[in-house]
Amino acid sequence: MSSYLDQFNYQFLSGGGSAIGGTLGGGSASGGTVGGGRRWTLAEVQAENTSPGLTRWVFLHGLMGYAINWRKITTLMGPNDLCLIFDQRGHGQSMKPEHGYAPEDYAQDLKHLVDEIGWSKFNLVGHSMGARNALLFAARHAEDLNLLVMEDLGPDGSDTALAYYEKLLDSVPTPFPTKLAAKEFFMNDFRKVPVRGDRETIGLYFYSNIVDLPGGGADWRFSKQAILDSVRQGRAKDHWNEFRALSVPTLVIRGSDSLELSRETFEKMGRANPRVELVEIADAGHWVHYDQPEKFVEALKSFAMKRT
Repeated sequence: MSSYLDQFNYQFLSGGGSAIGGTLGGGSASGGTVGGGRRWTLAEVQAENTSPGLTRWVFLHGLMGYAINWRKITTLMGPNDLCLIFDQRGHGQSMKPEHGYAPEDYAQDLKHLVDEIGWSKFNLVGHSMGARNALLFAARHAEDLNLLVMEDLGPDGSDTALAYYEKLLDSVPTPFPTKLAAKEFFMNDFRKVPVRGDRETIGLYFYSNIVDLPGGGADWRFSKQAILDSVRQGRAKDHWNEFRALSVPTLVIRGSDSLELSRETFEKMGRANPRVELVEIADAGHWVHYDQPEKFVEALKSFAMKRT
């Protein structure tokens, strides 16, 4: 019998666990201590599915991201916080189908994964694109969630996002002959590319997404077409109806310096649904969990404590 999990690169971490490279699809062969915490095998996780002493968390990365973007956050979580991080479809080392990059497709992936793992109640956190996917999951499967956290993304659609990302990705001359050539590009020529946000951070983020190819050369770790389809389908319409109808406690986190989630939309989200709580974190941009990881985790834990 085929496993849906086998199509994804995923990791289970708790108590300060940090990510280790490599594909763990189907479960790691062995667990153990990692970075002062613990890495769990799928069998170990499933054996603890009825344990009341564990708080289960799922973290969804943003556009062009991958599982270990959450490494610092899982390091800061407690020993009883069991965290699932994974590369979403089209990203990292997970499956890259030719089609199916609407938020509903991503949400359905998550439903298949948690059902196979055996999780019926968990806390869901999503950043950027991951927040949109998390919103759609919560709208369809509220019974599976204790709470929802949306990091720095609102329910609005956009008629300009696709053109921006097409131009941005087309400005990077992939494939590169070597990773060194890619590094030189992002340190020099990339400085001329118009970007929204901090150019150095975006350049480093892009470079982290360049991987060596088995036959030589270096290219994106994600599917470029999947990224553009995700933007096209994810931003085609707004999701205010789903947001207003949310039935689970929801925390919206905004970076005070964010260029993605305006304060106007942020405050509108707080008024749109009585189950929504707002937290703005100072000295942070769109990547709140990267800019202020300790404050981000503090916000997660404080919100979760109110729900226990």
